Amino acid sequence: MRKIFLCINLCMLSYIAATGQQVDRSLTDKIQALINQSGLEEVGVYVHHFAKNTKVEINADTIYPTASVVKIPIMCGLFDKINNGEIDYKTTLTYHDSLTYSKYDIVGCLKEGSEIALGKVILLMESTSDNTASLWCQVLAGGGKDINQWLADNGFKDTRVNSRTPGRQEFQNKYGWGQLTPREMARLLTMIREDKAVSPAASERMYRTLTNIYWDDRSLSQIPPYVQVASKQGFVTRSTTEVVLVNAPHGDYVFCIATNNEPVVDAEVRIGRQLIRDISNLLWNYYEPDYGWEPNKEALEKYMEY
Repeated sequence: MRKIFLCINLCMLSYIAATGQQVDRSLTDKIQALINQSGLEEVGVYVHHFAKNTKVEINADTIYPTASVVKIPIMCGLFDKINNGEIDYKTTLTYHDSLTYSKYDIVGCLKEGSEIALGKVILLMESTSDNTASLWCQVLAGGGKDINQWLADNGFKDTRVNSRTPGRQEFQNKYGWGQLTPREMARLLTMIREDKAVSPAASERMYRTLTNIYWDDRSLSQIPPYVQVASKQGFVTRSTTEVVLVNAPHGDYVFCIATNNEPVVDAEVRIGRQLIRDISNLLWNYYEPDYGWEPNKEALEKYMEY
């Protein structure tokens, strides 16, 4: 019996050495309990704490809709064009009504012939999740085909842009604008953090952009406002997605949470959003137990969007 246990332990050590990461069973159980409590059946979670080199994997390689999280790959594709000299980041663009996707967007409210800096369009795509800006950036990046080629070239197997992309109609019908796995999207944000996406200079610019987020009433509401966080949020009627990298005092950690086929309870009550808040709160307190900060309920209820 002792030999069997020794063999098992050696196998586990070999696995950890090969992957470089050890599964945090305690944290996995806590997150799974929150998922069970939510009642959602389709949830994927990936977490990696860099200093501890521990991870959580719950359906981490399952494909989910990106919703607006697809705007990170779009940004990477666009910066690839900028890095290659095909587009000047400092250029001024001219807006035309044919670009309008929604008048709810800031860019979509521009008048015909208005001029706007490319950098501002990129910022609005990520910060306010402006869809008109995002579709404009997708075109400037060469369309979904070029963005998907960049993703493939960088080792992303399942994360793709689907909408307005030749040959992706079947995937668009199933996943919408884009698709991801929690593991891959966490890896993409990690690449940007580590200056490995496109180029060190491009990564720095993209990371700064992702630390200026308007939609901070979800996972970000559970993290102290004076701690830097890079993130992107996405939601459609029955899917909620968020990827977050926290520059925490005791070590950075990244997580991606995605849901699919959520029951529609109420326009203002989204189970996926609350689950993301709950998991974000758990992670912060798990990794920073002595920080001594709690979310301000009044700030969430009175000043957040919804």
